[in-house]
Amino acid sequence: MKSIMIQGTSSGAGKTTLVAALCRIFSDKGYNVAPFKSQNMSNFAYITPTFEISRAQAIQAIGARCEITPDLNPILLKPVGNYNSIVCLNGKRYKKMHAKDYYTKFVNSEGIKIATRSLKTLQKNYDLVILEGAGSPAEINLQKFDIANMKIAKKANASVLLVSDIDKGGSFASIVGTMALIEKKYQKLVKGFVFNKFRGDLNMLKPGIQKLKKMTNIPVIGTIPLITLNLPEEDSLNVKSKEIAWTRKNILKIDDELNRLAKTVKSNMDIKSIERIIK
Repeated sequence: MKSIMIQGTSSGAGKTTLVAALCRIFSDKGYNVAPFKSQNMSNFAYITPTFEISRAQAIQAIGARCEITPDLNPILLKPVGNYNSIVCLNGKRYKKMHAKDYYTKFVNSEGIKIATRSLKTLQKNYDLVILEGAGSPAEINLQKFDIANMKIAKKANASVLLVSDIDKGGSFASIVGTMALIEKKYQKLVKGFVFNKFRGDLNMLKPGIQKLKKMTNIPVIGTIPLITLNLPEEDSLNVKSKEIAWTRKNILKIDDELNRLAKTVKSNMDIKSIERIIK
């Protein structure tokens, strides 16, 4: 039972694409691998006649070459406005809930139980589960309600890689600040940092990386360049995403992009270190 989790210093750091890439990389290495995200907020779903999950986990499953099932994303929140969301559990519509009720009456009771059951099912059936966090684990106003980051990492016995979007600037501060704000009992789970969307001379970055290692005693295990991908994105404040048809032709296009993504990530990350972490 092996698990690793990708968390981010913010939304949009690159967690989703990094999980997809690692799913393909480890599938290529012979692992029977599956992605997992306990709770996802998105209005773009992968829909079948019997269930729906976030399409991000469906794309990650294509990367992993595994079956797409509700266990990959047991809680899907579909925003409908005024702090309300349609809550889907295990691929089925549950009910509309206000954010306050969801956080105070659901996540730490039924929510964490549902997420844990799906996680344990995947861990039983796969060699490796690659978990994706949500937002940031350092939202100190929400940490006691957060079932998408450190709580689920602990239940999975997963080592955490923390990824930051360096293109936006402030990555070193974001990483150090995130580590400072994570609850002390969870800090030891973080085993490596990843800089994402880098453009420039890597030699200019190395002094900062060395100083970061001295400050945190945690290594940077990847600096991934900024690349343009033709993959469906999650909906967010900065992205106008579109629905896609899950045709064989489109799935083959996604598969080709995942191969290209995996090749880039593999050449810019210390995959051997990740294997050591998960063993």
